[in-house]
Amino acid sequence: MAINPPVDATTTPAWVTLQKHYDELQAEGISLKKWFAEDTDRVKELSFDAGDLHFDLSKNLIKPETLQLFVHLAKEVKLDERIKAMYSGVHINNTEDRAVLHTALRRPVEDEGKYIVDGQDTVKDVRETLDKIYAFADDVRSGKWTGVTGRKIETVVNIGIGGSDLGPVMAYEALKPYADAGISARYISNIDPNDLAEKTKGLDPETTLFIIVSKTFTTLETLTNAREARTWLLEELVANGAISGDDEAQKAEAIKKHFVAVSTNLEKVEEFGIDPANAFGFWNWVGGRYSVDSAVGTSLAVVFGPARFEEFLHGFHEIDEYFANTPFEKNVVVLLGMLNVWYRNFFKAASHAVLPYDQYLHRFPAYLQQLTMESNGKSVRWDGTPVTTETGEIFWGEPGTNGQHAFYQLIHQGTQLIPADFIAFVNTPNPTKDGDQDVHELFLGNYFAQTKALAFGKTADEVRAEGTPEEIVPARVFTGNRPTTSIFGVALTPFALGELIALYEHITFVEGTVWGLDSYDQWGVELGKQLAKQITPAISKDDEALAAQDASTQSLIEFYRKNREF
Repeated sequence: MAINPPVDATTTPAWVTLQKHYDELQAEGISLKKWFAEDTDRVKELSFDAGDLHFDLSKNLIKPETLQLFVHLAKEVKLDERIKAMYSGVHINNTEDRAVLHTALRRPVEDEGKYIVDGQDTVKDVRETLDKIYAFADDVRSGKWTGVTGRKIETVVNIGIGGSDLGPVMAYEALKPYADAGISARYISNIDPNDLAEKTKGLDPETTLFIIVSKTFTTLETLTNAREARTWLLEELVANGAISGDDEAQKAEAIKKHFVAVSTNLEKVEEFGIDPANAFGFWNWVGGRYSVDSAVGTSLAVVFGPARFEEFLHGFHEIDEYFANTPFEKNVVVLLGMLNVWYRNFFKAASHAVLPYDQYLHRFPAYLQQLTMESNGKSVRWDGTPVTTETGEIFWGEPGTNGQHAFYQLIHQGTQLIPADFIAFVNTPNPTKDGDQDVHELFLGNYFAQTKALAFGKTADEVRAEGTPEEIVPARVFTGNRPTTSIFGVALTPFALGELIALYEHITFVEGTVWGLDSYDQWGVELGKQLAKQITPAISKDDEALAAQDASTQSLIEFYRKNREF
């Protein structure tokens, strides 16, 4: 389905006005200290609430009137039309001619019959799949589903890559306090044999269940690891005396009891040895990096239970509804997306730090790397024309306070402007005290202090007043005016995690709309895959394939051949 060409944001009156505004701020001198002193309502005007998340944008390099300019630009690039097109199932994934309907994954059952796309009742299909997943999860959690020897499953091993791994492993780590059925999870993604070796180490094959996540059941890395896992399982079961190495029927039964699939290719699922009845599907309108709340999250439903998974979905839906129905002037999701454009295109910031002050979110920055950089790391717009400005940011980060002792130096005193999102929660599932000191409050003290230090800095005179020798003063000056957004939640619950993920999904969408990008394809990953298939034969034996490579590749392969020891 053809869609309208993107509006070139740089040709709009709003872009021209925003550029003028930027130039005026630079001319007058950006000073957060001054802006806070002059505008006693600044924090109130730049604070927002969405769901149970609180947002403080006041330490960003903006004035309240900047937000109005953001809104004008959002309207001139027709963001409202693009939102409606996405939610209604228009094929906005232009290069693959697909709808983009990850929001349908978390719609309530009451929405059945309301979102018919390409002849499909999307919500009805989603809820039917969820019911199947929930029944399976209940069976595993209760012990009704057992391994081949009748023992309860204790470990779920998810095998996938990209969106089939990054989302589930991030959510599993984030929600560990909610694991309540005596079942843990491990995640295998890398084709490097070391990953599978380490993740299966110490496992009891009789109590291990593998979930193979591949929509087509042809993904090279996933299927290679799946076959290796199958070999591991059978060899370990034979070694334990659980099954006979000569009994093919026992082997087949073991595979059926210890492997399930998340896939739509039932023929290949069955060829592998998995019962097609134990395959959970999803749809081509779900991109991999937007799929954690689909069947891709089956491991989460097993570990945390259907009720918790439903809470997770409710959190997504809360932000979906907020984003779609809140006027741009008050819509913090839209404003955060425009804020990222502001830094990328006007301040020329190349990267964006995400700094969760919650150890359970330690994989959240890695998850966002795929979400944002695979979505908007593009130089061609959705109509095939070149982009007209910088696109995408390098997303990165680590949890506090670890990051403070690693890379905060660059953010505080380096020569690059690095906008940063600081994420924290009021409550912790593990409250402790060090003497009379509440340790979580000590931790949050760092969360508050870092954004204050980045915003307001420390002048040379303030450093001198501390008695610092003059020759050291320059090294201890902090310029301030380093922008941050504070995101504060009540607690890291399944609901809150769903909110956070949906928040960044839609921020990414807003940026992509301004830049005219199809944020939902990922052709950039394909070339390397194709070349790997051509090069692999040359590594060990195929001299003809080796001769077809460039000089650098040949040299590297020759080094490999010379030094391979086993």
